Amino acid sequence: MMAINRYRLNSLVRKGNRGAKLTNRLLGKVDKLLGSILLGNTLLNVGAAAVTNIIVFRLFGQDDLAILLGTLAITFALLVFSEIMPKIIAASYPERIALPASYILTPLITLFHPVVSIAGAMVNGVLWLLRIRIQTDQSKQKMTLEELRGLVLEAEHFLPRKHQKMLLNLVDLERITVNDVMVPRSQIEALDLNADPLELREQIITSHHTLLPVHSGVLSNIVGILHIKRAPALLQAETLDAAALQDVLGDPYFIPSDTPLLKQLQQFQERHSRLGLVVDEYGELLGLVTLENILEEIVGEFTTQAPAHSGKFMLQEDGSYLLEGSNSLRDLNRKLGLHLPLKEAKTLNGLILEHLEDIPEPGTSLKIAGYPIEIIQTQDRIVRVVKIFPHVGG
Repeated sequence: MMAINRYRLNSLVRKGNRGAKLTNRLLGKVDKLLGSILLGNTLLNVGAAAVTNIIVFRLFGQDDLAILLGTLAITFALLVFSEIMPKIIAASYPERIALPASYILTPLITLFHPVVSIAGAMVNGVLWLLRIRIQTDQSKQKMTLEELRGLVLEAEHFLPRKHQKMLLNLVDLERITVNDVMVPRSQIEALDLNADPLELREQIITSHHTLLPVHSGVLSNIVGILHIKRAPALLQAETLDAAALQDVLGDPYFIPSDTPLLKQLQQFQERHSRLGLVVDEYGELLGLVTLENILEEIVGEFTTQAPAHSGKFMLQEDGSYLLEGSNSLRDLNRKLGLHLPLKEAKTLNGLILEHLEDIPEPGTSLKIAGYPIEIIQTQDRIVRVVKIFPHVGG
């Protein structure tokens, strides 16, 4: 009863298995279940010892040696055939034993109810004095995320590696926020209503994105989202009309930076949206996150990246990589098999600045999480290009 897989049992209950329903009901009142089992077990053990003594007295009288040998014999028999062997069998085949046993245990609990209730009240009283709280309903055990993660890891013999990785990524969605996967503000491609109409037209025609944020003057002043499918009608005119462009914009959707990815995935589904703008607690624009960003956290990359975002990982002859400082640490860990820390910084540039607590000069070398890193280029107080040796750390 105690060793049975609760999740397998719940699955059988949902399928209508009567034995599983009885077992689940018994585990819902584990104090009465254990009390009845132990009462029956104790009665049988004491009864067996008493019968043994009677047999010894009738055969050998008050012979001390015979009483001692009889006691040792019944103790050994009970230990082997009543305790160790049945418990090993039951622990090895809990489902096969527990479900049929529930048909016997159910009436026994009813039969032993008066005695078990009195004993249970005494036990509860002692536990209350000792300030010990107990969980009596074992049928509704809740699994933590770490336990679920461990369960998926243990299922490697039953699941393809790719499927197992997808399930692990799905479990991790609850602890990852949109701030971890967003496109940083500096990398957002957006349209400026105040820009030259010819430049706007050219930007729309050459864009590799389906959705484009539109701002007025500064990027933080987002006025809407342009869906490219609405652009052809605007592009038919010789000059792009900014007012007409503004009329076809969708409302911007703002997201707090600490929103968990799983919750944001649900919100995208409910709102029928694919893009959200990430803001901090002061309403300042930090970046944007798309439905594709979240899906790639589960299944890995599957979308075609724009040319501006290609070539971020340049393998060198010595086994090192030339990387842009704007690279996400999560991307680096996933694609290069690194183990860079993800606690505070989100980008490689942020991690280096956090580690050094200063703006490094080109040629500066350091080691983070065991990985040698060399600063190749800095610009505007930002680390632009670094060289990292991924196979040296670990």
